[in-house]
Amino acid sequence: MRSTPRWARWLVPVTLLIVWLGIGGTLGPYAGKLGEVATNDQAAFLPRSAESTKALEAREAFDHAETVPAIVVWTTDGNRVGEAQQATATRVVGELAGRPGIVGRPSPALVSKDGAAMQAVIQLEPDLGDELPAVLDEVRAAAGDVPGATARIAGPAASQADLSDAFAGIDGLLLGVALGAVLLILLLVYRSVLLPFLIILGAVFALGLACAVVYALADRDIVRVDGQVQGILSILVIGAATDYALLLAARFREELAVREDRTAAALAAVRRSFGAITASAATVALGLLALLASDLTNNRALGPVGAIGIVCAVLSTLTFLPAVLVLLGRAAYWPARLKPSDGTAEGHGVWRRVAALVDRRPRRVWVATALVLTAFAAFSPALSSKGVPLDEIFVNDAPSVAAQESLGKHFPGGSGNPAVIIADAERAAQVTAAAEGTEGVASAGAVSASGRPGAGEPLVVDGRVRIDATLEAAADSDAAKDAIERLRENVHAVSGADALVGGYTAQQYDTQQTAARDRTVIVPVVLGIILLILVLLLRSLLVPVLLVATVALNFLATLGVATLVFDLLGFSGTDASVPLYGFVFLVALGVDYNIFLMSRVREEALTHGTRQGVLRGLATTGGVITSAGVVLAATFAALMVIPLAFLVQIAFIVAFGVLLDTLVVRSLLVPALVVDIGPRAWWPSSLAKVATVDSRAGGEAGRTA
Repeated sequence: MRSTPRWARWLVPVTLLIVWLGIGGTLGPYAGKLGEVATNDQAAFLPRSAESTKALEAREAFDHAETVPAIVVWTTDGNRVGEAQQATATRVVGELAGRPGIVGRPSPALVSKDGAAMQAVIQLEPDLGDELPAVLDEVRAAAGDVPGATARIAGPAASQADLSDAFAGIDGLLLGVALGAVLLILLLVYRSVLLPFLIILGAVFALGLACAVVYALADRDIVRVDGQVQGILSILVIGAATDYALLLAARFREELAVREDRTAAALAAVRRSFGAITASAATVALGLLALLASDLTNNRALGPVGAIGIVCAVLSTLTFLPAVLVLLGRAAYWPARLKPSDGTAEGHGVWRRVAALVDRRPRRVWVATALVLTAFAAFSPALSSKGVPLDEIFVNDAPSVAAQESLGKHFPGGSGNPAVIIADAERAAQVTAAAEGTEGVASAGAVSASGRPGAGEPLVVDGRVRIDATLEAAADSDAAKDAIERLRENVHAVSGADALVGGYTAQQYDTQQTAARDRTVIVPVVLGIILLILVLLLRSLLVPVLLVATVALNFLATLGVATLVFDLLGFSGTDASVPLYGFVFLVALGVDYNIFLMSRVREEALTHGTRQGVLRGLATTGGVITSAGVVLAATFAALMVIPLAFLVQIAFIVAFGVLLDTLVVRSLLVPALVVDIGPRAWWPSSLAKVATVDSRAGGEAGRTA
């Protein structure tokens, strides 16, 4: 290395720095432009093979134009609706016909059976995007002209507007909160001014590159992006890039403390941390790609998008960070000073004491921690993942939720969101009768040419008719989903009808069933991927099995705690995809810290034996891994700034689970298990045959053959 010309030794890091500065300057803005190719239309994320998806495709033939309904509901504070009020309501919504964004003529105002409310349905264009709130404001203003009545807007259009509002400003707000939390933690932990900014800069460059790649693919309809995927991508890249950078920076600090040549120190740091970083990245990326086996489009969308983010995080860590560390050397850690002990395996005093505890009572430590985790895990089966009702989708108060509640008080719960049946025209009467006779169905009627059910001769398209069935229960309730199951059974029994049942409730039911199926398929795949990577990295079978078992136990314990916390917060359950997302993120990310630990343990065990290898590895990596865990937990916790129950629940599960894994599983359970098992833990590796001097007084372990 010293014989290499000075200019040549600086050429590579300077070139890499220039390349990344170019990437940051050119592609950085894409982190704020991803919303341009994102869609929050949930119809685009339905199960591919579900009956509701087939019904949606068949329904398109009956729609003159694809529309999204907005339901205006008027309430009168207990007074009966007068004829003049009904006439006025019909007139004001009728005058909206032909306005921008409004399709066809709104329905006349209908009075509820209790006489205390009215409703009218207005069909809107489906692709209004940012113009949707303005169109709804115009509808709300017109509807407010009915004297003695309060107007609200419910239905899919209102929910879509509130969903878009929840994601408004997601780029700047989420990124700012996440980066701010990471920067604060790094400044407090490392007491270095420059290093935290270098790590943050590398994470931002990685995010810009990832967003640019995803933008290009989404713009060509190769991948799909919605607000949830967009938010998770930002958090995932920032968290992963920071974690990997902390591991590399810590290793560079060790190497720099024992050698003068910063280039040699950087090369040694990259070489010795490369396996752990790439293996941990592979577990996350391949775990995410396992989501491609899902039948839910939003799950499949997250897979490749998240994997792209992880790859960009690794590229930044292994190229940008070493380059700036070479150029800055010891100055990167200013004002902290490197000490000779930084290059040893003694570690911080706290972690030496933790290692000593594990060494003294390994069996007592792992049994106690396993029992505590098992006790928490016992609550996990109580977590309901049947979906979140409309009034719990948004964490804060949303106008569409209040409007839907008003609608449900005075009209059948499924008003405005009927179950849509597509059937053979010759069997229309029998299918309608079967639907009306279904428990939980308030009414059913074939849609006429006017677009309203039961208002004339059925509209026949290619020998098929559309029948709308209004459910008695709210469209997002468990009772409505049960009614869909019974409705399908009844209409499928009509010979020759070839009936398909779709609509909002059917879509929710199919999504729930598909999510349950996905868990049974994807969970074993992810565990298998992680096990294979660990076997290749650690060249052992027993240790990888133990690591997979511990992270799985950690996941179940986290779900158990989440069950208790969500109940206290008033959540009746979770979205159907939350357990799967939580599993993929928590297991794939959680095993990262075990990879960081056990790869160092193996390195030390090759020289010092298993027992000393565990203790030295734990003492050395304890500080950096704990810092990485806290940073990752903080970045995922930033998702809570988006007022959606789905993301709040994911944020809690991953943040709490990462902390539990970092502070308990990786710090106590795994080291104690390996110390208790001894060299046999490395079976069938040659390390399993190495005899060590296992003196509790602290004798030095033997060397490998």
